[in-house]
Amino acid sequence: MSRRALRRLRGEQRGQQEPGLGELGPDDGPENGQQRQEGVVRGRRGVSNRFELITSEELEDDLPSKEERADTRLKEHGVAERNDEESVPEEREGDGQRNGEEAERPDQTPVLSNKPRKKKKKRKTKKASAGEALEDNDLEDIDSLLEKIEDTNGILQETQSGVIADSRPLLYVEHRNLNPENELKRYFGARAVLGDQRPRQRQRQYVRSTWLTVPKNTWPRYSKTGIAMQLVETRRGVQYFTFEHHREYQQVQFKFLDAVESMDPNNIVLLLQMNPYHVDSLLQLSDVCRMQEDQEMARDLIERVLYSLECAFHPVFSLTSGSCRLDYRRPENRAFFLALFKHLMFLEKRGCPRTALEFCKLILSLDPENDPLCVLLMIDFLSLRAREYTFLTRMFEEWESHRNLSQLPNFAFSVPLAYFFLSQQEEHSEMESSQTRERAARLIQLALIMFPSVLMPLLDHCSVQPDARVASHSFFGLNAQISQPPALNQLTSLYVGRTHSLWKDPAVMAWLETNVHEVLHLVDIRDPLVEECELKRKMRYQSAPRNIYRHVILSEMKEATAALPLEVTSQPVMGFDPLPPLDSIISYTRPERTNHPSNESTLSLFFRSLLPNFNLQGDIRHDGDDEAGAGQDLNQGVNRLMAAMRDMLANIQFQEPPRDDNPEGDGDWD
Repeated sequence: MSRRALRRLRGEQRGQQEPGLGELGPDDGPENGQQRQEGVVRGRRGVSNRFELITSEELEDDLPSKEERADTRLKEHGVAERNDEESVPEEREGDGQRNGEEAERPDQTPVLSNKPRKKKKKRKTKKASAGEALEDNDLEDIDSLLEKIEDTNGILQETQSGVIADSRPLLYVEHRNLNPENELKRYFGARAVLGDQRPRQRQRQYVRSTWLTVPKNTWPRYSKTGIAMQLVETRRGVQYFTFEHHREYQQVQFKFLDAVESMDPNNIVLLLQMNPYHVDSLLQLSDVCRMQEDQEMARDLIERVLYSLECAFHPVFSLTSGSCRLDYRRPENRAFFLALFKHLMFLEKRGCPRTALEFCKLILSLDPENDPLCVLLMIDFLSLRAREYTFLTRMFEEWESHRNLSQLPNFAFSVPLAYFFLSQQEEHSEMESSQTRERAARLIQLALIMFPSVLMPLLDHCSVQPDARVASHSFFGLNAQISQPPALNQLTSLYVGRTHSLWKDPAVMAWLETNVHEVLHLVDIRDPLVEECELKRKMRYQSAPRNIYRHVILSEMKEATAALPLEVTSQPVMGFDPLPPLDSIISYTRPERTNHPSNESTLSLFFRSLLPNFNLQGDIRHDGDDEAGAGQDLNQGVNRLMAAMRDMLANIQFQEPPRDDNPEGDGDWD
């Protein structure tokens, strides 16, 4: 409520209290009688005042003290230009101080004139200015505290050139960037994004707010699923967590594995009806929906996985700090990695590259040393699409020394492209732009020398015809693509298929053409760098690690999937756990099956192929040596066979032959 409204309320209260105070003497003059009459009128108007309890302390704060009255009285008597109308209220105020009780109250007569109201406004403005000064001091104290905290944490640091650089951790994640609606609002406006959506109802089922996704009213009601997160250990300021499955959830997991082996998606649907937040079932069914081109349902199922897992987070687990780790070798943790990756892919297709980049940083922060899903192969693409060029160049500078990012084709080509885009920005000075452009040219030339097989497929995807010199030169010809190792072929195919759209800009193509001719000049003069890079290509990239294969399978890039080796494509790949690590840490195992079909006879297998419900042997008896028991089992087997035959005959439906409504015919055939 504003101060003006409070002043009005307080003024009305004074008017309502005047007629009922009974402090005026019996010898009141006509002015006092008129004042009492006006007070009665005001009292009648404000009988139902809901703010009558705002009295005592709040009103006493606004009352001027005796010293203030004396000062104002001296000042008013000292001014020669005062009118009589201004002196009368002061005399009345002096007369009103006869009783000690009246000295603690404001004057009753200033209602008739406007001058005392101005005086009260002045006094309140003084108090307001004093309050604002106190608020400013408090804000300054808060700002100083925040500056101290930022200095200690290293959030902002001023460089020698005076430019404030972001010194937060490289993989720092911001909560506001995890919501795709925020990015869509920046692109299209809030009205375009939320125009058709109704406001959220207060009586919604979900009371828990989450960062990774927003729960929907169409989802089933959430209850405890049997998943929990535990803190394993803390080393050097890094906390290691793991998900755990309770006994009830393990039983559901065993049923899910049986449903997967049945190769029938309806069994997974039935399992989800009983357990709507079973994460592996949601992941597998999401792949089925995506294959059936139901993208909306596939994305909704992935969001349910994220919501279920986030509700099971440990209280200390943080998404933004970058110091929380999850081990991919544990099967319980893999669902969180896979759900984040698939959600990232949906966001990129939806047109939210900034949000997808934030999720990519989150995945990398969970296990930056091993990178089980190899998101380093796509973080450069998302940075370029989101125009986060500074983040990409900073990552290259900080990680190049210990991760050799320049040996990956995607970083070798995307980092100089980021420097080129930075040189085109107008906020940089001419000297900075020229330095950035020179560095971009040096890096792109090194990338073309190290990976010459990228150029021709890239131009082909961009529908650009190279000039005669480039097309006829053997360095960028077909020999460069044939002679490269298979692992390198997968990396180059993945990069070209994913990022070729970023190179279609005419300015980028002109810049690339200039540097291609510079590289051909170095090749013609037989620069030692060309031979050195050729030896590196032959020594390295002999075989790709398992995480790269996993990334290619999850990305579903046609160019890279076709280059997968036979040992990867020959084995079955499950959507809920593609290519599990060879050194997995198993916390619980699936119990063995009770039936042993290998002990069945040929006749039993034949009838099983015809009638899936038939089982000649039945349950295995532990006392199989008993001859009487064996004869009884045979009789039961025959009875089961007859029952199965009856069911089959009962389910057979014969199709009636079509009836001829006109047996005599319409006439002779032509």
